[in-house]
Amino acid sequence: MRVVVVGSANMDLVATAPSLPRPGETVLGNDFVQVPGGKGANQAIAAARAGASVAFVGAIGSDAFGVNLRARLVASAVDTSLLRVVYGASGVALILVDGSGENMIVVAPGANAALTSLTGPELAAVAEADVLLLQLEVPVETVAAAATVARDAGTRVVLNAAPARPLPADLAECVDLLVVNQVEAVALAPLALVGVDAVPDAAEADPWTLVDALLERVPRAVLTRSADGAWYGSRDAGPVHIAAPVVAAVDSTAAGDAFTAALAVGWGEGRPLVDAVRWASAAGAAATRRLGASSALPDRAEIDNLYLATYPHD
Repeated sequence: MRVVVVGSANMDLVATAPSLPRPGETVLGNDFVQVPGGKGANQAIAAARAGASVAFVGAIGSDAFGVNLRARLVASAVDTSLLRVVYGASGVALILVDGSGENMIVVAPGANAALTSLTGPELAAVAEADVLLLQLEVPVETVAAAATVARDAGTRVVLNAAPARPLPADLAECVDLLVVNQVEAVALAPLALVGVDAVPDAAEADPWTLVDALLERVPRAVLTRSADGAWYGSRDAGPVHIAAPVVAAVDSTAAGDAFTAALAVGWGEGRPLVDAVRWASAAGAAATRRLGASSALPDRAEIDNLYLATYPHD
Protein backbone atom coordinates (compact mmCIF):
# COMPACT_ATOMS: atom_id res chain seq x y z
CA MET A 1 0.00 0.00 0.00
CA ARG A 2 1.54 3.29 -1.15
CA VAL A 3 1.11 6.66 0.57
CA VAL A 4 2.32 9.95 -0.88
CA VAL A 5 2.71 12.86 1.54
CA VAL A 6 2.81 16.42 0.23
CA GLY A 7 3.85 18.63 3.12
CA SER A 8 6.37 20.35 5.33
CA ALA A 9 9.71 19.43 6.86
CA ASN A 10 10.99 21.41 9.86
CA MET A 11 13.74 21.13 12.41
CA ASP A 12 12.04 21.06 15.82
CA LEU A 13 13.82 22.95 18.60
CA VAL A 14 12.20 21.57 21.77
CA ALA A 15 12.55 22.91 25.32
CA THR A 16 10.84 21.44 28.37
CA ALA A 17 9.71 23.36 31.45
CA PRO A 18 7.47 22.74 34.48
CA SER A 19 4.86 25.10 33.00
CA LEU A 20 4.27 26.99 29.77
CA PRO A 21 5.04 30.73 29.94
CA ARG A 22 2.28 33.31 29.87
CA PRO A 23 2.66 36.41 27.66
CA GLY A 24 5.61 38.42 28.93
CA GLU A 25 6.73 35.71 31.34
CA THR A 26 10.12 33.94 31.42
CA VAL A 27 10.09 30.36 32.71
CA LEU A 28 13.21 28.46 33.77
CA GLY A 29 13.28 25.30 31.70
CA ASN A 30 14.75 21.83 31.99
CA ASP A 31 15.97 20.12 28.81
CA PHE A 32 16.55 21.04 25.18
CA VAL A 33 16.60 18.73 22.16
CA GLN A 34 16.84 19.25 18.40
CA VAL A 35 14.66 16.79 16.45
CA PRO A 36 13.71 16.57 12.75
CA GLY A 37 10.01 17.25 12.37
CA GLY A 38 7.38 19.15 10.40
CA LYS A 39 3.86 17.81 10.01
CA GLY A 40 4.49 16.47 6.51
CA ALA A 41 7.77 14.76 7.32
CA ASN A 42 6.42 13.46 10.63
CA GLN A 43 3.41 11.92 8.93
CA ALA A 44 5.56 10.42 6.18
CA ILE A 45 7.82 8.77 8.77
CA ALA A 46 4.84 7.69 10.87
CA ALA A 47 3.16 6.11 7.85
CA ALA A 48 6.36 4.25 6.95
CA ARG A 49 6.74 2.97 10.51
CA ALA A 50 3.09 1.90 10.44
CA GLY A 51 3.83 -0.33 7.46
CA ALA A 52 3.18 1.68 4.28
CA SER A 53 5.45 2.38 1.33
CA VAL A 54 5.84 6.17 1.50
CA ALA A 55 7.09 8.93 -0.79
CA PHE A 56 7.52 12.49 0.46
CA VAL A 57 7.03 15.62 -1.65
CA GLY A 58 8.39 18.73 0.07
CA ALA A 59 11.21 21.26 0.30
CA ILE A 60 14.22 21.67 2.59
CA GLY A 61 16.81 24.42 2.77
CA SER A 62 20.47 24.35 1.79
CA ASP A 63 21.52 24.59 5.46
CA ALA A 64 22.66 21.96 7.95
CA PHE A 65 19.09 21.49 9.13
CA GLY A 66 18.15 20.42 5.60
CA VAL A 67 20.87 17.76 5.59
CA ASN A 68 19.59 16.36 8.85
CA LEU A 69 15.95 16.45 7.74
CA ARG A 70 16.71 14.42 4.63
CA ALA A 71 18.83 11.97 6.63
CA ARG A 72 15.98 11.28 9.07
CA LEU A 73 13.55 10.61 6.21
CA VAL A 74 15.98 8.27 4.45
CA ALA A 75 16.76 6.44 7.68
CA SER A 76 13.01 5.93 8.16
CA ALA A 77 12.64 4.25 4.72
CA VAL A 78 10.81 7.21 3.18
CA ASP A 79 11.38 7.78 -0.55
CA THR A 80 13.00 11.24 -0.85
CA SER A 81 13.54 11.28 -4.61
CA LEU A 82 10.95 14.07 -4.89
CA LEU A 83 12.31 16.14 -1.99
CA ARG A 84 13.53 19.53 -3.23
CA VAL A 85 16.47 21.58 -1.92
CA VAL A 86 16.06 25.35 -2.14
CA TYR A 87 18.68 27.95 -1.30
CA GLY A 88 18.26 29.38 2.20
CA ALA A 89 16.90 28.23 5.53
CA SER A 90 14.91 25.10 6.23
CA GLY A 91 11.68 25.32 8.17
CA VAL A 92 12.02 25.56 11.96
CA ALA A 93 9.52 24.88 14.74
CA LEU A 94 10.03 26.31 18.23
CA ILE A 95 8.30 23.99 20.71
CA LEU A 96 7.76 24.35 24.46
CA VAL A 97 6.53 21.33 26.46
CA ASP A 98 5.28 21.45 30.06
CA GLY A 99 5.36 18.83 32.79
CA SER A 100 2.02 17.30 31.74
CA GLY A 101 3.02 16.87 28.09
CA GLU A 102 1.05 19.86 26.77
CA ASN A 103 2.86 22.05 24.25
CA MET A 104 2.88 25.34 22.37
CA ILE A 105 4.47 25.67 18.92
CA VAL A 106 5.59 28.46 16.58
CA VAL A 107 6.62 27.50 13.04
CA ALA A 108 8.88 29.56 10.75
CA PRO A 109 8.23 27.94 7.34
CA GLY A 110 11.55 28.66 5.61
CA ALA A 111 11.91 26.42 2.54
CA ASN A 112 8.39 25.07 2.95
CA ALA A 113 7.03 28.37 1.63
CA ALA A 114 8.82 27.69 -1.67
CA LEU A 115 6.57 24.71 -2.43
CA THR A 116 4.24 26.88 -4.49
CA SER A 117 3.56 24.40 -7.29
CA LEU A 118 4.11 20.73 -8.16
CA THR A 119 6.13 19.30 -11.02
CA GLY A 120 5.05 16.61 -13.46
CA PRO A 121 6.84 13.77 -11.62
CA GLU A 122 5.37 14.94 -8.31
CA LEU A 123 1.84 15.01 -9.71
CA ALA A 124 2.38 11.58 -11.28
CA ALA A 125 3.40 10.17 -7.90
CA VAL A 126 0.21 11.58 -6.37
CA ALA A 127 -1.93 10.01 -9.10
CA GLU A 128 -0.31 6.60 -8.61
CA ALA A 129 -0.72 6.50 -4.82
CA ASP A 130 -3.38 4.63 -2.87
CA VAL A 131 -3.65 7.47 -0.34
CA LEU A 132 -2.59 11.12 -0.54
CA LEU A 133 -1.86 12.58 2.90
CA LEU A 134 -1.95 16.38 3.24
CA GLN A 135 -1.58 19.09 5.89
CA LEU A 136 -1.62 22.91 5.80
CA GLU A 137 2.00 23.87 6.62
CA VAL A 138 2.80 24.48 2.92
CA PRO A 139 1.00 26.90 0.56
CA VAL A 140 -2.67 25.95 0.44
CA GLU A 141 -2.76 26.36 -3.34
CA THR A 142 -0.27 23.50 -3.63
CA VAL A 143 -2.31 21.36 -1.26
CA ALA A 144 -5.43 21.99 -3.35
CA ALA A 145 -3.61 21.18 -6.60
CA ALA A 146 -2.37 17.86 -5.22
CA ALA A 147 -5.85 17.01 -3.91
CA THR A 148 -7.43 17.76 -7.29
CA VAL A 149 -5.03 15.44 -9.11
CA ALA A 150 -5.63 12.72 -6.52
CA ARG A 151 -9.42 13.01 -6.80
CA ASP A 152 -9.29 12.77 -10.58
CA ALA A 153 -7.04 9.69 -10.36
CA GLY A 154 -9.17 7.90 -7.76
CA THR A 155 -6.58 8.30 -5.00
CA ARG A 156 -8.03 8.68 -1.51
CA VAL A 157 -7.37 12.13 -0.01
CA VAL A 158 -6.78 12.46 3.74
CA LEU A 159 -6.37 16.05 4.95
CA ASN A 160 -5.09 16.98 8.39
CA ALA A 161 -6.27 20.60 8.40
CA ALA A 162 -3.43 21.86 10.61
CA PRO A 163 -2.46 24.51 11.38
CA ALA A 164 -5.98 25.94 11.39
CA ARG A 165 -6.75 28.19 8.44
CA PRO A 166 -9.73 28.74 6.11
CA LEU A 167 -10.34 25.75 3.84
CA PRO A 168 -10.88 26.76 0.19
CA ALA A 169 -13.92 25.21 -1.47
CA ASP A 170 -11.86 23.59 -4.24
CA LEU A 171 -9.79 21.78 -1.63
CA ALA A 172 -12.72 20.75 0.58
CA GLU A 173 -14.56 19.14 -2.32
CA CYS A 174 -11.57 16.84 -2.97
CA VAL A 175 -11.22 15.60 0.61
CA ASP A 176 -12.36 12.06 1.40
CA LEU A 177 -11.44 12.18 5.10
CA LEU A 178 -10.76 15.25 7.24
CA VAL A 179 -8.77 15.02 10.48
CA VAL A 180 -8.79 17.94 12.93
CA ASN A 181 -8.38 18.65 16.61
CA GLN A 182 -10.85 20.71 18.63
CA VAL A 183 -9.28 24.10 17.86
CA GLU A 184 -9.01 23.37 14.13
CA ALA A 185 -12.62 22.16 13.98
CA VAL A 186 -13.89 25.38 15.52
CA ALA A 187 -11.84 27.42 13.05
CA LEU A 188 -13.24 25.48 10.07
CA ALA A 189 -16.90 25.22 10.98
CA PRO A 190 -18.11 28.08 13.22
CA LEU A 191 -20.92 29.26 10.92
CA ALA A 192 -22.60 25.85 10.91
CA LEU A 193 -22.86 25.66 14.72
CA VAL A 194 -26.58 25.62 15.40
CA GLY A 195 -27.75 28.30 17.82
CA VAL A 196 -24.32 29.89 18.24
CA ASP A 197 -24.01 33.56 17.31
CA ALA A 198 -20.23 33.79 17.59
CA VAL A 199 -17.27 31.46 17.43
CA PRO A 200 -17.30 29.57 20.75
CA ASP A 201 -14.36 28.88 22.97
CA ALA A 202 -12.66 25.88 21.41
CA ALA A 203 -12.51 23.91 24.64
CA GLU A 204 -16.24 24.34 25.26
CA ALA A 205 -17.62 23.51 21.81
CA ASP A 206 -19.59 20.28 21.65
CA PRO A 207 -17.65 17.68 19.64
CA TRP A 208 -20.74 16.16 18.03
CA THR A 209 -21.93 19.58 16.90
CA LEU A 210 -18.51 20.23 15.42
CA VAL A 211 -18.43 16.90 13.57
CA ASP A 212 -21.91 17.54 12.15
CA ALA A 213 -20.75 20.97 11.00
CA LEU A 214 -17.66 19.53 9.32
CA LEU A 215 -19.81 16.99 7.47
CA GLU A 216 -21.46 19.90 5.68
CA ARG A 217 -18.13 20.30 3.86
CA VAL A 218 -16.57 16.82 3.68
CA PRO A 219 -18.03 13.28 3.55
CA ARG A 220 -16.08 11.94 6.56
CA ALA A 221 -14.47 13.68 9.53
CA VAL A 222 -12.48 12.72 12.61
CA LEU A 223 -12.20 15.11 15.55
CA THR A 224 -9.46 14.41 18.11
CA ARG A 225 -9.43 15.64 21.71
CA SER A 226 -6.22 14.22 23.18
CA ALA A 227 -6.95 12.02 26.20
CA ASP A 228 -10.72 12.42 25.66
CA GLY A 229 -10.47 10.33 22.49
CA ALA A 230 -11.73 10.81 18.94
CA TRP A 231 -15.13 11.44 17.36
CA TYR A 232 -15.79 9.99 13.90
CA GLY A 233 -18.71 10.85 11.69
CA SER A 234 -19.74 10.34 8.07
CA ARG A 235 -22.67 11.36 5.93
CA ASP A 236 -23.86 7.76 5.53
CA ALA A 237 -23.33 6.32 9.05
CA GLY A 238 -24.04 7.17 12.66
CA PRO A 239 -21.45 9.01 14.77
CA VAL A 240 -19.00 7.06 16.92
CA HIS A 241 -16.81 8.04 19.88
CA ILE A 242 -13.53 6.13 20.31
CA ALA A 243 -11.91 6.32 23.74
CA ALA A 244 -8.17 6.98 23.85
CA PRO A 245 -5.74 4.44 25.31
CA VAL A 246 -4.50 5.35 28.78
CA VAL A 247 -0.76 5.99 28.83
CA ALA A 248 1.78 7.98 30.84
CA ALA A 249 2.19 10.99 28.55
CA VAL A 250 5.56 12.72 28.29
CA ASP A 251 5.13 14.91 25.19
CA SER A 252 2.07 15.30 22.94
CA THR A 253 3.96 16.99 20.07
CA ALA A 254 3.87 13.98 17.72
CA ALA A 255 0.52 12.53 18.76
CA GLY A 256 -1.57 14.17 16.05
CA ASP A 257 0.86 13.22 13.29
CA ALA A 258 1.09 9.62 14.48
CA PHE A 259 -2.71 9.44 14.66
CA THR A 260 -3.29 10.90 11.19
CA ALA A 261 -0.66 8.76 9.49
CA ALA A 262 -1.86 5.54 11.11
CA LEU A 263 -5.44 6.42 10.17
CA ALA A 264 -4.41 6.87 6.53
CA VAL A 265 -2.48 3.59 6.55
CA GLY A 266 -5.20 1.62 8.30
CA TRP A 267 -7.92 2.91 5.99
CA GLY A 268 -5.72 2.39 2.93
CA GLU A 269 -5.11 -1.21 3.97
CA GLY A 270 -8.84 -1.88 4.07
CA ARG A 271 -9.79 -1.52 7.74
CA PRO A 272 -13.32 -0.24 8.35
CA LEU A 273 -12.95 3.41 9.26
CA VAL A 274 -14.12 3.03 12.86
CA ASP A 275 -11.50 0.34 13.43
CA ALA A 276 -8.91 2.46 11.61
CA VAL A 277 -9.67 5.27 14.08
CA ARG A 278 -9.08 2.85 16.98
CA TRP A 279 -5.74 1.79 15.48
CA ALA A 280 -4.84 5.43 14.89
CA SER A 281 -5.75 6.25 18.50
CA ALA A 282 -3.27 3.63 19.65
CA ALA A 283 -0.61 5.20 17.44
CA GLY A 284 -1.30 8.69 18.77
CA ALA A 285 -1.21 7.56 22.39
CA ALA A 286 1.98 5.58 21.86
CA ALA A 287 3.69 8.68 20.44
CA THR A 288 3.09 10.63 23.66
CA ARG A 289 5.27 8.24 25.67
CA ARG A 290 8.51 9.75 24.31
CA LEU A 291 9.90 13.27 23.91
CA GLY A 292 10.14 14.82 20.47
CA ALA A 293 8.39 14.53 17.12
CA SER A 294 9.88 12.08 14.61
CA SER A 295 11.87 10.44 17.41
CA ALA A 296 8.63 9.56 19.23
CA LEU A 297 6.69 8.00 16.34
CA PRO A 298 5.76 4.36 17.04
CA ASP A 299 6.39 1.37 14.77
CA ARG A 300 3.68 -1.05 13.68
CA ALA A 301 4.35 -3.55 16.46
CA GLU A 302 4.01 -0.87 19.14
CA ILE A 303 0.75 0.35 17.60
CA ASP A 304 -0.63 -3.20 17.39
CA ASN A 305 0.29 -3.97 20.99
CA LEU A 306 -1.43 -0.90 22.42
CA TYR A 307 -4.43 -1.36 20.10
CA LEU A 308 -4.92 -4.97 21.20
CA ALA A 309 -4.48 -4.06 24.86
CA THR A 310 -7.01 -1.22 24.70
CA TYR A 311 -9.90 -2.25 22.48
CA PRO A 312 -12.01 -5.43 22.80
CA HIS A 313 -11.76 -8.04 20.05
CA ASP A 314 -13.71 -11.17 19.27
